[in-house]
Amino acid sequence: MMRLWCGLWRGVLSGFGLLLACLSLQAQAATLELREAQATVTVQGQATRQAVSLPYHWDRHHKGLPGQATFEMSFELPEVPTLPFGLYVPRLGNAYEIWLNGTLLQRNGDLQNGNGADFAKGPRHIVISPGLLRTNNLIRVHIRADVGRRGGLAALTLGPDDEVRPIYLGDYRWRSTGSLVVVILSLLIGVVALALWATQVDVTGPGRPRRDPLYLFAALAELCWTVSVSDVIIENPPVPWPWWGMVTLLSVTVWIGSMILFCVEIAGWGRLPMVSWLRRWLALLLAASVAAALGSLAFGHPVTMTLLYAALGLTSLTFVSFFIWKAAREASIAHRLVAGALLLNTLVGLRDLYVFRLSPVYGGNTLLRYSSVLFGLTLAYIVITRFRAASGQARDLMVNMAARVAQKEQELAQTYQRVEQLAREQERTAERTRILRDMHDGVGSHISTAIRQLESGRASQGEVLHTLRDSLDQLKLSIDAMNLPPGDITALLANLRYRLEPRFKASDIELQWDVDLLPLLPRLDHKAMRHLQFMVFEALSNVLQHAHASVLRIELRTMPGGGVKLLVIDNGCGFEPDRVKRRGLSSLRERAAAIEAGLVIVSASGSTVVEISLD
Repeated sequence: MMRLWCGLWRGVLSGFGLLLACLSLQAQAATLELREAQATVTVQGQATRQAVSLPYHWDRHHKGLPGQATFEMSFELPEVPTLPFGLYVPRLGNAYEIWLNGTLLQRNGDLQNGNGADFAKGPRHIVISPGLLRTNNLIRVHIRADVGRRGGLAALTLGPDDEVRPIYLGDYRWRSTGSLVVVILSLLIGVVALALWATQVDVTGPGRPRRDPLYLFAALAELCWTVSVSDVIIENPPVPWPWWGMVTLLSVTVWIGSMILFCVEIAGWGRLPMVSWLRRWLALLLAASVAAALGSLAFGHPVTMTLLYAALGLTSLTFVSFFIWKAAREASIAHRLVAGALLLNTLVGLRDLYVFRLSPVYGGNTLLRYSSVLFGLTLAYIVITRFRAASGQARDLMVNMAARVAQKEQELAQTYQRVEQLAREQERTAERTRILRDMHDGVGSHISTAIRQLESGRASQGEVLHTLRDSLDQLKLSIDAMNLPPGDITALLANLRYRLEPRFKASDIELQWDVDLLPLLPRLDHKAMRHLQFMVFEALSNVLQHAHASVLRIELRTMPGGGVKLLVIDNGCGFEPDRVKRRGLSSLRERAAAIEAGLVIVSASGSTVVEISLD
């Protein structure tokens, strides 16, 4: 019984497999691949007709020459279809027209004028209406091929649209959408690396501020790779051909050089002597890429580009081999990560070199642009890691600097407190010194004079009394000087009048007061006010002691050009200022010099004027 059931299941499975095989054969039979064509090729005005097998790679058949070609492909259908058909062409152009049974299906570009837009980069898909198809059909494809732009025609796939469209969409996603993703990712990494290079400046080392070249090489590599990959999806380049071809070739050269220099920084070889020679060689390759681009794209000598690619490939292989060998022996994690990414990209690059330069394939898809994403991600990881390490060092440095600044601020605050305390002590000492000096020069001097007068026995009681009164006035003025408002000369004179007016009345001296109410004079501080006070007191004291005057006049005016003029005028007996050697007059001149005041003494019989001017 068990054997019977097993045999039954085997029969069911065999029938199901046979049905799937039949459906598969039916689907394959419905889809056609057109590889044989009759081609009419026109190069330099010469037309030739021949049978060709697709793909037809223009650059390999007509190196360095532009031209046009018409491909005719006939095919038969068992019956006229009732559903839409699809036509899928992996690559054709650079400009093209596709006709079916005399009907134009699609046209892109100018077939007559070259070096315009390039439509040979992306796959093409055309939906064919069933009414355009017959049992015997003819497809005619016209192309225009430019120098160095991979013109030609790949094999055509024709069949029901629901079968052809998935093939086209798969190719489109890989070639166009995938390239767009690579462009966006590379552009993002390049911009971030460039921003880090521009903003991260090391100012801790000696000499000029220094930027990390690793960020710069990473940015150049990714941005140049962005330009190179974007060429796949740009049908209308921003600059005319062949200049745009030169831009993309230069971008590839800079990309390779920047990757090598980035690896040099990762390995820490920047100061080695051989690196300077490597930089010179890369600069030479960059200059050679300009010559190769001109020779290949502008003058139609593709061997120049072949030689350049050979030099770039040999340089890259040599450096990558050495870099990987060093990484295998002893290296950092970053070094090994980059070595792994380089190894993968090298293998993929060799595959692409074979596919696009050696094999007859036309219309395939390069894999290097996708494997380069791994290198870009590795590069981004290293850049971010380097940035985090630098940021950590900066944070530690800032913390240390903050701690040192706080310590210095504390020390400075302590020093300031000591200085402030010392300044207060010096101020108190200076005030004591001033008081002692004023008492010595004023009160002490008058008391000493009174003692000498008493000891001599020649002075009258009135003279001794007058001297002691001067001493008392000096003492009172020394106390008053502590509270004099800075710059207020009117208040100073009023204070003197209050202290001395009783003595003038007792001496039968008429005091005439002609003083204006003046604004403050900013330059007169407390010290200057004391000097001015004692100058005026000295002038008044001389009138009381020596002038024998009956009228004393005090005037205070503002001068036309600014400043203040103070006059002490009496009608006494007068004296000769140049001949009289009194200590009071010398003190008057010293104090005037101390406050930068003008002092003029004019005296004659019947009139003495002491003029003090302040600017």
